[in-house]
Amino acid sequence: SADFSTGGAGQARSAPLTRPRPGHADLAGMQKFGHSDARPVLERASARETAARVALGEVARRMLSQVLGIEILSHVVVIGQAAAPDGSTPGPQDAARIDQDPVRCADPGASREMVAQIDQARNAPLTRPRPGHADLAGMQKFGHADARPVLERASARETAARVALGEVARRMLAQVLGIEILSHVAAIGQAAIPDGTAPGPGDAAAIDADPVRCADPATSRAMVAEIDVARSEGDTLGGVVEVLAFGAPPGLGSFTHWDRRLDARLAGALMSVQAIKGVEVGDGFATAARRGSRAHDEIERPAGRGITRRTNRAGGIEGGMSTGEPIRLRAAMKPISTVPRALDTIDVATGAPAKAINQRSDVTAVPAAGVVAEAMVALVLAEAAVEKFGGDSAEEMRRNVESYLKALVVS
Repeated sequence: SADFSTGGAGQARSAPLTRPRPGHADLAGMQKFGHSDARPVLERASARETAARVALGEVARRMLSQVLGIEILSHVVVIGQAAAPDGSTPGPQDAARIDQDPVRCADPGASREMVAQIDQARNAPLTRPRPGHADLAGMQKFGHADARPVLERASARETAARVALGEVARRMLAQVLGIEILSHVAAIGQAAIPDGTAPGPGDAAAIDADPVRCADPATSRAMVAEIDVARSEGDTLGGVVEVLAFGAPPGLGSFTHWDRRLDARLAGALMSVQAIKGVEVGDGFATAARRGSRAHDEIERPAGRGITRRTNRAGGIEGGMSTGEPIRLRAAMKPISTVPRALDTIDVATGAPAKAINQRSDVTAVPAAGVVAEAMVALVLAEAAVEKFGGDSAEEMRRNVESYLKALVVS
């Protein structure tokens, strides 16, 4: 491959990727869009997006099975020089066995040959676990001498499926309850939005169009500058995302069941996202420093309006239930653990000091984390709504919601 930069072959990890890889979309994509950097092409052309296809395909598969009795399965026929015998045609009854096979081959003998081919072709074991990743603890947990099985399964790539399913939940919430969900980036590194920045549902398009998904233009520019500095220094950045849900009715969740408390479920869902290290509901940590007289949301009933709260320090959740105010959550994301300037570790094969393996890395994943956080909030709220209102169709559920709101004793 040719190097399209003027800096020679010794390009830093954080510099533009100017050496397109044969067999990839890199060069043609750079030519098509006039890029001098292959990164925008290789990131968008990545097969990681197929995780979302698989998630949505499973919905289609179940519909076909239930409605038309169509069963779909696949199996591996050839890997390298190893091939299943002619006539190895599995049926629907073989699906479970194929899924359990290490290479999804219907023929056991061919499967063993395929595994041997893979073992022979695989690179040397990855024996230098990366600080900040699941590598070392996962190797210890399962007795692996190789970090690869851990890092592949722990990858945040799986969140593509969560986002796809979260979009289904989001649309159900909008259609049935009128709930609108959006996220925005509140901080990247030291650049943070001013206190009181509170986007509404009408700001979603502008936030998505912003390069770092920030609701404040001035802060957005500061975040971009912070990213540029970190990139030039071969470092990574964390930050904070905020998720808001508008239009939730009072009463989602529970004050009697610890495992159904809405704030607990939302916090758990957000903490399940890779690299999230803290979750705040409403003013959370700031409220902990306030006196009680300044910590809570006083209740009032303005003329011509229903019951409301003067403030929303609780973030729309009290006693484990939604209050009817906007639900507001923040999630803190640590800097990406794969640092271009590789961190110190040990080689578990020798016990000697070493530098951690350096997989491909961006400077920050905070803007993308906001999209994943939206999906998780949508999934939790959808589950809570189905528990509360039930129904076998969107229309029935909508009627149940309307009846509930009309029957509120205190409103």
